[in-house]
Amino acid sequence: MKNILIINGPNLNFTGVRQKNIYGDKTIDDINDILEYEAKVLGVSLGIFSSNSEGKLIYELQEAYMRGISGIIINPGALTHYSYALMDAIDAIDIPVVEVHLSNIYKREEFRRGSVTAKACIGLISGLGYYGYILALKFLSDI
Repeated sequence: MKNILIINGPNLNFTGVRQKNIYGDKTIDDINDILEYEAKVLGVSLGIFSSNSEGKLIYELQEAYMRGISGIIINPGALTHYSYALMDAIDAIDIPVVEVHLSNIYKREEFRRGSVTAKACIGLISGLGYYGYILALKFLSDI
């Protein structure tokens, strides 16, 4: 059985609370429930980790490697745009990582239109709301 880990970064714990016009009205718990259901349908084991701390995200990526995780879905939040440390951590592990964003980062402010972390990922899904997580989960369960 494949073991897939979802890692959510800063402020995603406020999904469904802040800027609903951008991030949607589903809470992170709603999204996690949907993903746990989808994982059962796909026959994969799913772990979910969230933190507002860059260091904890890096530590979780390294631990995922040690635990033999099959694939990772990461939404680094605003760390996407400037965290070379997070990019290095993704690049250091030999695990396929898909970056997901609820909003279309290319339709946002100029500083949000690039992703430093995506350079270390095998793919990027942006702008499809919570469905982007489902697509990433299906992709990682297939490869």
